[in-house]
Amino acid sequence: MRETRSDGDLLRAIAADSDRRAFEELYRRYAPWLGARLRGRCADAGIVDDVVQETFLAVWRGSARYREEGTTGDVAGWLWRIGSRRLIDALRGDGARGRLRQALGRLRHRDEASAEERVLAGVEHGDLAGALVRLSPELRAVLQATVIDGLTTREAAVLLGIPPGTVKTRALRARKQLREELA
Repeated sequence: MRETRSDGDLLRAIAADSDRRAFEELYRRYAPWLGARLRGRCADAGIVDDVVQETFLAVWRGSARYREEGTTGDVAGWLWRIGSRRLIDALRGDGARGRLRQALGRLRHRDEASAEERVLAGVEHGDLAGALVRLSPELRAVLQATVIDGLTTREAAVLLGIPPGTVKTRALRARKQLREELA
């Protein structure tokens, strides 16, 4: 019977020797889990499959390095961080044009307070956590995608599997409900 190697042993073998069997074992161990977790964040199966492949390609090529010493996470958490960042990049179309567009957008609006900053500034003593819990799951999901994850309306629509107009409507309803509850 073959001995099961630890995640750390597999990663060391991949990094040191480009051990294909170790890579295949790591892939079999984590690719289904990573894909399932990413599908919870993105409705487009094609994008999810690409992101899983890119995540493991980064591990194979060595552009993603796992550091066992002093880390507070495990291999699954490390792979999730790589995959989730790559998913956001994929949804944003993070090519040179996308990065330039983002940089210009930040410069154009750097003196303006964001809608989130204005809401939070007015909520010095309000119950923001309670108000967020009282939002419907649909409204909360839109807020998470657009505010916490920082996605555009189009990116959030792809992630949630709903039309961009629905994202805008739900974001408007969520902001209105939060304003009413926190006023």
